[in-house]
Amino acid sequence: MSSTDLVPTSSGAQAVQALARPEGRQFLTFRIGEEEYGLDILRVQEIRSYEPPTRVANAPHFVKGVVNLRGVIVPILDLRLRLGQTGEYNAFTVVIVLNVAGRVVGIVVDSVSDVLELGVDEIKPRPEVPAAMDARFITGLGKLGERMLILLDIEAMIKSPDFGLVD
Repeated sequence: MSSTDLVPTSSGAQAVQALARPEGRQFLTFRIGEEEYGLDILRVQEIRSYEPPTRVANAPHFVKGVVNLRGVIVPILDLRLRLGQTGEYNAFTVVIVLNVAGRVVGIVVDSVSDVLELGVDEIKPRPEVPAAMDARFITGLGKLGERMLILLDIEAMIKSPDFGLVD
């Protein structure tokens, strides 16, 4: 925000209200295979390097296990496997720790790119085409120059019965 964005007002409450209305939304961007995705930055708790979690018996193939994160047991889901992709675990593999639906969950992705702010005009509705991913989990497409981001509704995805994490 630049100093030209601040408009003097007679009330401090009006100034706070003006600052609380962002022009766009911020997304953490990450890669899975050749695709670039974005999720609401407000859902992100932290980003960690991948460490093999403790396996859980009879868990779905995309649930890699659990880790103890400062006293909280966090399930680790490999989003790559959940989306039908493959992925190797290397120095770039990261876990995005999310706070979603009252739970802390980690998702494994190939790499994290950056944080982008997208204006309303840079977010397009999701296309109505057959896709490998359920369209309920896509909120839209972000277009920033030549970059195209698939914007995920990570909360809907985690709450989905397919994940089996939330009652």
